Amino acid sequence: MSISTQPEKEAQPTRRSGPVGRLLPPIIVTAVAIAVWQIYVSVAQPRPQVLPSPGRIAQQGWANREILLEHTLATLQVTIIGFSISLICAGLLATAMDFVTWLRRALVPLMVVSQTLPIAAIAPLMIIWFGFGTLPKVLVVVLVTFFPMTVGLVEGYSSADRDAIAMVRGMGGGRWKVFRLIRLPAAMPRFFTSLRIGITYAVVGAVFAEYVGAERGLGVYMSQQKNSFRTDLVLAAVAVCAVVSVTLFALTYLVQRLVAPWITRIARAEAYT
Repeated sequence: MSISTQPEKEAQPTRRSGPVGRLLPPIIVTAVAIAVWQIYVSVAQPRPQVLPSPGRIAQQGWANREILLEHTLATLQVTIIGFSISLICAGLLATAMDFVTWLRRALVPLMVVSQTLPIAAIAPLMIIWFGFGTLPKVLVVVLVTFFPMTVGLVEGYSSADRDAIAMVRGMGGGRWKVFRLIRLPAAMPRFFTSLRIGITYAVVGAVFAEYVGAERGLGVYMSQQKNSFRTDLVLAAVAVCAVVSVTLFALTYLVQRLVAPWITRIARAEAYT
């Protein structure tokens, strides 16, 4: 029996799949689901009012693209305005809570309670109080996106390295310098995670508010087509909502690369195992 004296080879680091590798599985699953859907409709031939085929949805959506675009822009406007207001308010309040401890203890429970209020009950009240203009829809978007971004920032601030904080303070750095150099950069990963959650909630909140009552928007369009038994156009609007949500979600990664490029560098370094 011979014993090998050669040292064992160290395990070589393997690179995780890149963007293409991450996107390929959901694309394949979606394509297969659409193909199965199309085949089922071709074989079973249900009424279009009950289950239209993907081909019919795409055809009718393209035929009504101008109207869909008009309603999409209205929804996008409400989403961006409401999300921007929510982002500014979340940043200011989270920073204030980081500097004032008692404020955090007082407000975090109230924010948690606010998330127990069902949007199905809040949205109609906003319409009743503020009418069918832009304001009630913007307020609904703010309500559904404010909490995740605020909590993401607060928890991000708390995750700052204590040794780094002690080092800056030992070098004479004040509280603002500690915040700017240590706590704010440490909060960015969790903040961008909550940002991605918030932007998807924003689209859903805008559409739901429009569905309850508005003059323009994808929610209004879906409600009108539902009442006309145009299931194909309802699903076409749903597909547009999905495209808008995915696009805004992807844009958060671009903003992350511009604002906090070190997050991407850390992610690339961790891509080797």
